[in-house]
Amino acid sequence: MSWSATCRIGVVELPELGLFDSDGKNRASVRSGTALISKQVLLADLQEKGFDAQLVNLKQGHEQVECGSIRWGTTDLTKVYLGTRLTDIDPQAYELWALTNNFSQHRELAQVATGHFASQGRPVIVGGSDALADPYSYIAAGATAVVLDKSGAANASIINHVLGITPVGVLSEVVLQDGSAIARKLPVLSPEDWALPDIAVTHKCLGNEYWSLDFPQVLSPIGSVVTDIGCDRKCDFCQTPKYRLGYQAMSPRTALAWFELQRRAGAGSVIGSSDQFLGRIVRPGGRAEILEIMTGIRELGLAVLWPNGLELKKATRGLGTNRGAPDFVPDEELIAALWGWNGKVGCYHAYIPAERPIVGRENYRKLLPWQEHCEVVKAIVRAGLPHLTYGIIIGFADESEETLVRLEEAILELYHNLIAINPRLNFQVSPFSIFPIAGTLQWKQLHQSGLLQFDDPSIVGGLWTPSVNTRYLNYHEISEWQIRLLRIGSIEGRSHFINTDFSTHETPRS
Repeated sequence: MSWSATCRIGVVELPELGLFDSDGKNRASVRSGTALISKQVLLADLQEKGFDAQLVNLKQGHEQVECGSIRWGTTDLTKVYLGTRLTDIDPQAYELWALTNNFSQHRELAQVATGHFASQGRPVIVGGSDALADPYSYIAAGATAVVLDKSGAANASIINHVLGITPVGVLSEVVLQDGSAIARKLPVLSPEDWALPDIAVTHKCLGNEYWSLDFPQVLSPIGSVVTDIGCDRKCDFCQTPKYRLGYQAMSPRTALAWFELQRRAGAGSVIGSSDQFLGRIVRPGGRAEILEIMTGIRELGLAVLWPNGLELKKATRGLGTNRGAPDFVPDEELIAALWGWNGKVGCYHAYIPAERPIVGRENYRKLLPWQEHCEVVKAIVRAGLPHLTYGIIIGFADESEETLVRLEEAILELYHNLIAINPRLNFQVSPFSIFPIAGTLQWKQLHQSGLLQFDDPSIVGGLWTPSVNTRYLNYHEISEWQIRLLRIGSIEGRSHFINTDFSTHETPRS
């Protein structure tokens, strides 16, 4: 069968997943009103290639549909998806369905959705980080193909192949329905070459929620921009090295065109969704590029939000390199550009990760020593940042009561130092439990160690459902420490978290 290149493609944004206990508290992060970060890129790419690609946002809607249960410790959790009921969507509404999932916690839901859309013979192509981590489980769920290329280079050829459009083009970085895998045959597509979306696409992808902040009306709605992909680091807990992208970044001119598009679509603030925005700093002229982009964002009248934790080591005068004598002195000009806030423009909120683990640092080359880390964070607060979410990961293999007490004391000291700089700072700790990402070295090590206690991805992939024992503590004790550490922070921030209503927490999108 042959299809025209204008065939209708439904580009699916999954519903949200909740894990509710008997008291109605949710142990999963729910982001129903978040900006749709990657959908802009995908929709623009497909539309530029002549496909009639339309957003099917299943986050919209008010249905709460039970979809299973799991026992976590002594607690029974009910799985509920929130948004549009899957059975309300006609599987034949589009000639092809394109579904993406980046989170292992949503894997089960994504596979149910895949099966539904494939149930009446329509092809389903799946992509995203979790599909890359476990492509064959998506094939088993009914996917026609799984795309492994995160850059977008493989999209058109696999769609043509699936729909019988000729010429197909070169198949690259995909797993087909028969289980055969095709290696990379196309070069990585740089973000510099991504198609700029139509303003109608950007408008549909705007959000109205961000973390648990009481967001000022003037900063809403919220846009999103991905300025780069890949990473120059190879941390053992991260899946990015498996993308085999290197580090690819937009030029300042292209990046600012994306930010300006968000403003024209109505955004008052924009999520900078990359955690490696500073990756360009190690290239000649990279620091000047960062300053140019940040100046341009301010000139557009936009606030910027950093939810993924920029690498602090690259905000020092040594640029984060490991060559020669390290220079970890904060780069004050760069920090002011990235995190400065003047009451109207600049950085309104940032997620900043603590420098952990305490031991085993050889696999964490991007980390700063603790004292130098504190100096950079203090420089960020001096720049005027009004809202700081301080993220820590707990539950490493060598974690003990002693290490957690020391961590608590260190964070309290840092908090008091920051409040001394800016008494109005909204500071809140987000103590996430370690969650291994499938396919990473950390995943392999935890499986081999016997410390991983669950195999259900809705539990293992959750930051608020610890699934790993340490050598000294069980996962339930890690959970109790999460609640204890949540209490560190300002009154304004604490009001959102103190009742351990985990549903108010956002998940970093690394």
